[in-house]
Amino acid sequence: MDLLCLYEWIDIKTILIFSCVFLLLADYIKNKAPKNFPPGPWSLPIIGDLHHIDHNKIHLQVAKFAEKYGDILSIRFLGPRIVMLNGYKRVKEVYLQQGDNLADRPVLPMIYDMAEDKGLVGASGYKWKHQRRFALSTLRNFGLGKKSLEPSIHLECCFLNEAISSENGRPFNPQILLNNAVSNVICVLVFGNRFEYSDNDFQSLLKNINEAMYLDGSVWAQLYNMFPWLMRQMPGPHKKSFALWQKVIDFVREKVNAHRVDYDPSNPRDYIDCFLAEMEKLKDDTAAGFDVENLCICALDLFVAGTETTSTTLYWGLLYMIKYPEIQAKVQEEIDGVVGGSRQPSLSDKDNMPYTNAVIHEIQRIGNIIPINVVQATVEDTQIGEYSIPKVTIVTGNLTSVLFDESEWETPHSFNPGHFLDAEGKFRRRDAFLPFSLGKRVCLGEQLARMELFLFFSSLLQRFTFSSPAGVEPSLDFKMGATHCPQPYELCAVPR
Repeated sequence: MDLLCLYEWIDIKTILIFSCVFLLLADYIKNKAPKNFPPGPWSLPIIGDLHHIDHNKIHLQVAKFAEKYGDILSIRFLGPRIVMLNGYKRVKEVYLQQGDNLADRPVLPMIYDMAEDKGLVGASGYKWKHQRRFALSTLRNFGLGKKSLEPSIHLECCFLNEAISSENGRPFNPQILLNNAVSNVICVLVFGNRFEYSDNDFQSLLKNINEAMYLDGSVWAQLYNMFPWLMRQMPGPHKKSFALWQKVIDFVREKVNAHRVDYDPSNPRDYIDCFLAEMEKLKDDTAAGFDVENLCICALDLFVAGTETTSTTLYWGLLYMIKYPEIQAKVQEEIDGVVGGSRQPSLSDKDNMPYTNAVIHEIQRIGNIIPINVVQATVEDTQIGEYSIPKVTIVTGNLTSVLFDESEWETPHSFNPGHFLDAEGKFRRRDAFLPFSLGKRVCLGEQLARMELFLFFSSLLQRFTFSSPAGVEPSLDFKMGATHCPQPYELCAVPR
């Protein structure tokens, strides 16, 4: 009997040893660096460079790696090797000169299991080209980047100012109000209507998006991309992320279905109506992606992207204003001199408000909302610098290394609006200002974001003076998810 148990134990032990050896060997074969591949830190099996990296500071640690391995390097983070581009010159060179070869997105299980290859963010190739071109032309027809959209943003500025005024100078966290205000601008373009700040269901939806964005940047998402077959069966925060996103998708689907009921082809009201019309025109071209399921994901992408990044930038902006009250006072002095108090700031005022414009740009630079650019994939074998990069390799630009490039910025680690002012105090553009990225996958909503940032920020500082609650020192600590966001904070808004 004892001998039988020994044989059973040996069999189990042998199986475990064989399984471990097999996994290690499979990982080595799958993720072995190809010949002439960019260098990087020493990786361990399975976990890659996880032992080198604090996930919450990966954008800072990649910059440290670049000091040792150069401006083209590779890292592994619970998955395949990723080529990282560092510094303004290298990022610009690759994104502009090899943009066509970096236009695809890699297939990441976390995203694919939720949206497959649909939408504007995750799609590639023929479908993506059609969808991006259609989205740009449609949104421009509804005022994207044009003065005709300004009244809509002005209206939202009024609602936001009223909501903040109702706090009566008491400490409050402005994050959800900023989310709601910014979101309403894109909601009008995509869904045809805005949402009241008292709409608890919509406020809950915005909170779900914030939480999902944080979870999607966590190590759990990386584990899912590495071991999808295992993580699909396991509980954990990744399951909550899927549930949160499903609620947002259900909200968008409800809007799409409502549009289909009262859709009038002769009178398109918004992006959804125009997409429904395009579905009829291109019903024989299924590869272009004009179907109801893709409409839901495209509308989701516009809704989320049009909300999260701009509102987070404004959230950083108010934090920097309470951190540096002397800069806030100087912005207010310029607003008072150019606009006064009897009307709202207008886009036509921007050229006469160089300091305000410089402060907004500096908030974008140092706020660094997308520290590492959304990953792209090579369409074919290519050469980047002296290195050979195989087809479907993940490549991304470290935007932190661009926005804090010491060869481009005078005081890169300080909040300094002077970065965007010349010797005469006039606004000056900076080539290394790339918060929207560049190349084929440059942010689709850049023009809208620029309009919103100027109008919302100048309107808020025209109406209020912001300060930290009594006895509280403002903290610039951040939390890292899919975006680089301030830790929650409160402020006081006193009417001027």
